[in-house]
Amino acid sequence: MADQMTAEQKLAQLEHLKAAFAQGGGPKRVEAQHARGKLTARERIDLLLDPGSFDELDALVRPRGSAAGAETAEAVVTGWGKVEGRPVYVFSYDFTLYGGSLSEAVAEKILKVMDLAMMTGAPLVGIQDSGGARIQDGPESLRGFGEIFAMNTLASGVIPQISVIMGPSAGGAVYSPAITDFCFMTEGSGQMYITGPDVIRAVTGEEVTHEELGGADAHATRSGVAHFAVAGEEETLTEVRRLLSFFPSNNAEDPPAHPTNDDPERSEDDLLSIVPAEPNRPYDVREVIDRIVDDGDFMEVHELFAPNIVVGFGRMGGRSVGFVANQPMHLAGSLDINAARKSARFVRFCDCFNIPLITLVDVPGYLPGISQEYGGIITHGAKLLFAYSEATVPKIAVLLRKAYGGAYLVMSSKHLRGDMNFAWPTGEVAVMGPDGAVNIVYREEMAKAADPEARRKELVEEYREKFASPYVTAGRGFLDDVIDPRRTRAKIIRALEMLQNKADRNPPKKHGNIPL
Repeated sequence: MADQMTAEQKLAQLEHLKAAFAQGGGPKRVEAQHARGKLTARERIDLLLDPGSFDELDALVRPRGSAAGAETAEAVVTGWGKVEGRPVYVFSYDFTLYGGSLSEAVAEKILKVMDLAMMTGAPLVGIQDSGGARIQDGPESLRGFGEIFAMNTLASGVIPQISVIMGPSAGGAVYSPAITDFCFMTEGSGQMYITGPDVIRAVTGEEVTHEELGGADAHATRSGVAHFAVAGEEETLTEVRRLLSFFPSNNAEDPPAHPTNDDPERSEDDLLSIVPAEPNRPYDVREVIDRIVDDGDFMEVHELFAPNIVVGFGRMGGRSVGFVANQPMHLAGSLDINAARKSARFVRFCDCFNIPLITLVDVPGYLPGISQEYGGIITHGAKLLFAYSEATVPKIAVLLRKAYGGAYLVMSSKHLRGDMNFAWPTGEVAVMGPDGAVNIVYREEMAKAADPEARRKELVEEYREKFASPYVTAGRGFLDDVIDPRRTRAKIIRALEMLQNKADRNPPKKHGNIPL
């Protein structure tokens, strides 16, 4: 009988196995990964997490059917660590092994770490670099994707979920990122599509490259699937860390406080001139946000998609807040289908995770046109109404210039359970803009006037004073105050302090039926 292995020999065997499994697909495949400008699964995790904080899970799992004693790992690295000292769970597909394809064992590893994230209440980051379902595993790989989608759905609104696309993500693999809260894509290497260029060419005859079809630019600007398109893998993961800093770990907690030396009572004289008095002159609403947010630190979300509305995260008095702001630089700040979709999802995320909402309003209305009507602007526009009405977090709105018709209502108005609604003296609230209203209401009077154009101008000013003035709206109690623009930061921070213990509950129900 052979002597049993000593403790030292067993420890050496363990170290050998772990070292072998940590090599992924081996030096040649790692070299090929680097040659594509991509990092390995473990290198990405090391960049994402605080140094030395990663604890790997299931490091010794082998592919099903492996020969006894085989030293080949599976195509995903899973575990947990910390970001800025707070727990975060992570899985990172390893493209050097089986092209990062999802097998039965890969799915089980991912599901285990997802389950742990849910049980312990910590964010989950999934780094995608995968060829999709492993063909050899047949229905088992499909089952794995399905169970991951179901877990993503159950985790939605419980823990923050972030997807990071740093390589291919094709076929069924794309639906998990679509369910998660935020999707990052690395420019040049991250790609997502249901069917690739070869299939499209065979079925429709269309010629398209991988990058044109599903690259970061395509999804950040056209489809809206990607919230962030970032150049470089290290830069992408740095931005993921930054985004996580605004969130609580789960839906039962408040976002972490970040002490700041930025005076909460700071006054900004620039705010008197940034917004033009003329209702049709454009300006960049991000200049307003930059001046009122702590330390000018604003992280815009979906920057390249539906630019007629701006959403993103900042801090006010050290507290995380979500900003939603009409952007007059694009489509005059009007709301269209994509703007409604973009902002409604953002509002619902903030509500899920106890992040107060700050809404900056300057909106002429919903975008008119046949394509908008046929595309479902009624249904899509209602999503934002639904999201604001449903939200129970503190909701503070500031009317910068104008808000007409249904677009006034949708932008966190008092009538959608807004908590505090302020206006600058330049603010106007009306059923429609003065020019359009006068053309309808006073058509006959202007036709009879000796100088129709002069009379029209008189009537426009009269309408503006009589119906659109912020003091008329404040007189009805629909605005809580008309404020000095320079004091906007102080007014918002004071309102946030007043509302920090807000307790509001929606009627008991399984869930609402948002117009999808």
